Amino acid sequence: MNRSPGQEALLAVLRRHLRGAGWSVRRIAEALAASEPTIKRWLAGRGLTLGRLEALAGLCDVSLADLVRESEAPPPHLANELTLAQEKALSEDILLSFLFIAILSGENWQELAQDLAIPAATMEAMLGRLYKLALIDRLPGGRARTRINPHIVWRKLPMRRQFELQMKRQFLEMDFSADDAVYGSTVIKLSEAGAAQMAEMIERHRRELSALAVADRAESHLPRGWHAVLSAARPLDLTQLREMSQG
Repeated sequence: MNRSPGQEALLAVLRRHLRGAGWSVRRIAEALAASEPTIKRWLAGRGLTLGRLEALAGLCDVSLADLVRESEAPPPHLANELTLAQEKALSEDILLSFLFIAILSGENWQELAQDLAIPAATMEAMLGRLYKLALIDRLPGGRARTRINPHIVWRKLPMRRQFELQMKRQFLEMDFSADDAVYGSTVIKLSEAGAAQMAEMIERHRRELSALAVADRAESHLPRGWHAVLSAARPLDLTQLREMSQG
């Protein structure tokens, strides 16, 4: 059995079950008629065949299917914020950050590779980097799972700067009269409390859009395309209006 990130998760579950059932390396060696060094190698994923894996799982009355299901379960605690180092690494590579955001949204990285014509070696290198940055887990079958809360708020400077340099331009250059343009705008007067509620509404809208994407991915049989959505608010500069009012 060649060790992979997905198999590492499976081995971690197996070792946890064995410890919980009181199986020491010595007891396992005696039960399976193998040497202690051999058992240690198996538990580290070296020389571990499917048959040996099933035998180890059987010691604690767990099936191989149970191990797989448990290893693929979401981590109990997802990080709500990236570290500065993680954000810096993402901000320095726009393709890497787009891949991570796609996985964060629950999208299939294989589809993204096809949409952007990303070579297999390049995609594998990016997935490996996200794994090393502790941003994703890699599961059997080539799948990837985020280790970050999908509703993360980007609070640190690196990713906000990347948006400033890369994404904002696309919205500023957008043709709002185009048939495919979807937008809404309004001007309102609010107290500080009202402005805080407005910020919460914008965040809630972002989560609703994420839920829409999840439902659409599961239910729709129509082709899907990528969309960028910007919800923004800022204090209105009234200087020009004041000048116009005074002729």
